[in-house]
Amino acid sequence: MRTLLNFSLFVAVVYIGLCAVLFFFQRSLLYYPQPRPQGELSATLPLSADDAELVISVRPHDGPNAIVYFGGNGENVAYNLPSFSSGFPDHALYLMNYRGYGGSSGSPSEAAIHRDALALFDLVHAKHSNVLLMGRSLGSGVAIRLASERPATGLVLITPYSSIAELGARQFPMFPVKWLLQDKYESWRYAPEISVPTTFVVAERDEIIPRASSEDLYTRFRQGMATLHVIAGARHNTLSDSPSYLQALQTALNK
Repeated sequence: MRTLLNFSLFVAVVYIGLCAVLFFFQRSLLYYPQPRPQGELSATLPLSADDAELVISVRPHDGPNAIVYFGGNGENVAYNLPSFSSGFPDHALYLMNYRGYGGSSGSPSEAAIHRDALALFDLVHAKHSNVLLMGRSLGSGVAIRLASERPATGLVLITPYSSIAELGARQFPMFPVKWLLQDKYESWRYAPEISVPTTFVVAERDEIIPRASSEDLYTRFRQGMATLHVIAGARHNTLSDSPSYLQALQTALNK
């Protein structure tokens, strides 16, 4: 009996220890900051936000139209500039490098990124009256929350999820992820508040964000507010390689 009690105590201590590790190192599992590419020649815009200095990768363009883009958790957003520049020639482009990414200072967190997104939108909207928000993977959660608080003219969600908490619970079913997680990115919470045309772009064979999570988020929107595009054969990280990808993004401009 004592041996069984000692073993149970050992298991409990190990489990609590693993929960503690998951809690204290969770952001290193969620964010994978990418450095600014060496020799990058694209234009950048500095943005001061609270205690950080952000680098915004830009393609300037005069006129009322602009796109603000939020990338994935391991994405270097500057790599999108060539394709976006050709695909959206009449739009100014503003691609956010999160804190710690692409030369931006600071450390990423949901609260900090949201504040930074608000600051970037206000800066862009002061110059351009029509601002389309676009977010991929992790960035879809940033974009949808921003769209619920600022007057965007449209919203594009690429490989979106219902919540990071839900995805984490699937990945670590043995642990109380929903209680441990600090950055939950609950996109489902903001979906009913969205009042602008929204385009979903989903990879048919997404192995990172289950199709069910994207579709659950889709059902949270008000009737007729969102449309869903599925890129045949695409996976999470190969989505943008498909010729249909840019075409799906361009459909959002015609709504």
